[in-house]
Amino acid sequence: MMKEAAKMRLFDTHCHLQDYRLLDRIGEVMERAEGAGVMRLLCCGTAEQDWAQVLEVARRFPQVTPALGLHPLYAERRSPQWFETLSGMLKDSGAVVGEIGLDHAAEPRNDQDQEEVFLRQLELARELNRPVSMHCRQAWGRMPELLLAGGIPRAGAVIHSYSGGPDLVEALTAAGVHLSFSGSITRTNNRRGAAAAPLVPWDRLLVETDAPDIMPMIGEKWPEKGAVNEPANLELVVGKIAVLRGATPEETADRTWRNACRLVGKASP
Repeated sequence: MMKEAAKMRLFDTHCHLQDYRLLDRIGEVMERAEGAGVMRLLCCGTAEQDWAQVLEVARRFPQVTPALGLHPLYAERRSPQWFETLSGMLKDSGAVVGEIGLDHAAEPRNDQDQEEVFLRQLELARELNRPVSMHCRQAWGRMPELLLAGGIPRAGAVIHSYSGGPDLVEALTAAGVHLSFSGSITRTNNRRGAAAAPLVPWDRLLVETDAPDIMPMIGEKWPEKGAVNEPANLELVVGKIAVLRGATPEETADRTWRNACRLVGKASP
């Protein structure tokens, strides 16, 4: 009897399991993820209201590593004690810092306020020497400037769902930043992503779903509006990255697994 082929080990380096679209059926979501080879996940908080939920998900599921941070879209709604709360929860939990960053597509937006919140959290990550997961949307002029000027934590950093151009890859990765690609890389109109993904050094490449958002294409079929993405779909991202890089899905899965384990910690044997 032939042995069953070994399943790829996948690490979803950015998802939001605390989102009600997934949390309401979290057991089924995690079962499907494991069935698809997703053995590790980084669950990222976005606002004060969901930090405790992120930690609870990580408590229930040991394959989940928590990340806590204030997303730029929620910066204006923060409480006066947000930073003290975040700092205390990070110190107590050992969580990764994230999701933090800049979003110049937000309406309305206050660039100065966004930057102050981002830089304060980035400095905290450096002080605690924690990896940091960053969001960047339409801020590809400013974000690299801030990162290159101030530096990232020694523990490392990742820009999730990378949407910058290929021209930024060399400078960002040389500065130690990992670049992660989500379901958007599967979309046929994502020319920037298709040009950038092959340029990322193997040791700086990561993959993610950003579930429950950014549903990947399945074959030639575009996702329906409002489709709920799950970590189980990570294999579609890996498959597309493999095609773009002229690699096999197995090699892509193995490389990104090792990179994520090094960055986030708690590597499985």
